[in-house]
Amino acid sequence: MPTPAMQLSGIEHHYGFVRALDGIDFRIDPGEVVGLLGDNGAGKSTLLKVMSGAHRPSHGTIRVHGHQRSFHAPRDAAAAGIHMVYQDLSLVEPQDIATNLNLGQEILRRGPFGRLGFVNHKAQRRHAEEQLDRLGVRTAPMTRPVELLSGGQRQVVAFARSAIRAAGNSRGVLLLDEPTAALGYEQTRQVEDLIRKLAEQGTAIVVVSHDLPLCYEVTQRMVILNRGRKVADIPTADADSDHVVGWITGSRPSMFAS
Repeated sequence: MPTPAMQLSGIEHHYGFVRALDGIDFRIDPGEVVGLLGDNGAGKSTLLKVMSGAHRPSHGTIRVHGHQRSFHAPRDAAAAGIHMVYQDLSLVEPQDIATNLNLGQEILRRGPFGRLGFVNHKAQRRHAEEQLDRLGVRTAPMTRPVELLSGGQRQVVAFARSAIRAAGNSRGVLLLDEPTAALGYEQTRQVEDLIRKLAEQGTAIVVVSHDLPLCYEVTQRMVILNRGRKVADIPTADADSDHVVGWITGSRPSMFAS
């Protein structure tokens, strides 16, 4: 077995007296795409927040490439190579594509102007183009403001920003929250292609989605949560859609002994 890109063991998270996550074990290998499924309130978002450092688990351990980690904030997870693409994308819409791709990691000008915080916009555009070429991604010109992009183009920019940082840190982990929500057919195909390219380059990807066809299209494995517990962990090729729906709704018993 390869060393997992990320492994969670016995993860619990409590909101007061409510146990949102109950003993979750989860692993994902480099280059693997795993679908994290479940109904509303199943614990998917809470588990993503634990992975991304937004929540600290009440119990359990997190390992990244075999090393135990403790995340106190999302910046700790990002430093370990774990990056989250939120459903709202978190883009600065009045700014152009290059600025958004370098957000938080701006390239400053040399000399005294750099020390004063002046940005080298030409270098940022060149760096953004190089990174998108490496990913095989084509969007609009780097100088175009994000607010003028289509929904699919915005999604690609958000993906690319996190993917560049995840792929640049020892084959990182990319967490996607409902990546195709509100996208049309062509835009969804574009997102699927990008997920495959990133996985081929060694990035581990967790996809949270209610879109079962998307999961069957791009994932190698499905992990299903119900009321804070893991009820199924199965290769996608072996996952009968009726069984998956049954695990999601709770009409089918868990694969694991209680």
